[in-house]
Amino acid sequence: MVPQSLIDLGSISLAPEVIAFLIATAAVAGFIDAIAGGGGLIVLPALLGAGIPPVAALATSKLQSSAGTASATWSYWRAGKIDLLSIRWALLFTLIGAGLGAAAVQFVDTRWLMVLLPVLLFLIAMYFLFGPKASDSDSHARLDPLTYGFVAGGIGFYDGFFGPGTGSFFALSLVTLMGMGLMRATANTKALNLTSNLVSVAVMAAGGHMLWLLGGMMAVGQVIGGRLGSHAAMRFGPKFIRPLLVVICLAMVGKLLLDPANPLRLLVEGWL
Repeated sequence: MVPQSLIDLGSISLAPEVIAFLIATAAVAGFIDAIAGGGGLIVLPALLGAGIPPVAALATSKLQSSAGTASATWSYWRAGKIDLLSIRWALLFTLIGAGLGAAAVQFVDTRWLMVLLPVLLFLIAMYFLFGPKASDSDSHARLDPLTYGFVAGGIGFYDGFFGPGTGSFFALSLVTLMGMGLMRATANTKALNLTSNLVSVAVMAAGGHMLWLLGGMMAVGQVIGGRLGSHAAMRFGPKFIRPLLVVICLAMVGKLLLDPANPLRLLVEGWL
């Protein structure tokens, strides 16, 4: 029997104010995700803090994130910012990679990623901070669309397998390897990220870990945040996207390293 002050969400019950907080958190994450990615590191701790089991929290986070990413993707698509011809192979390989990653995560220890991820995110932040100034203008592509598809497939595998920072990885690779301007790269990142998210949701839902009602309510917040974020990115362009990418990457590094159980933190503390 669920107390009247709690709302039954299936395998768990939460107070209305906790649900409202999670919806608001999803809206903030959706805004950030639409521009720079990294919203998962906001939503996932909130879900875990609400007492939701880790696997269910990860699955539900993917569900609500998919809604926000879909909203942002639609906004960019309507504005003509997404180039399906350039990313046609990337979409296919991302789909395959994400499916393999979501299946692999059920059998492989992901702790080693916690050592590598902060380093990669820091390097991405440094690139956008000190590297060549990314603008709306396209530059020479270093890879053709098919070859880049394999890169996107690897990022898709990572997203299905683990996830945090995927948007930053896609954005950086599209700028440096496909020669896209930052606005165009951001828009196409959403289409690729949506593909990997939907595949991950399908795989995790098949395992019976999804909290559909909670994920659906949080999806409303994600959609609102995603629309606002994509419109802000299109209005203000690289002068807004670039610093936010740097801030989000560094914030994710800090978030990961503040975890007392992070293997990289433990390794550094052991050296000291």
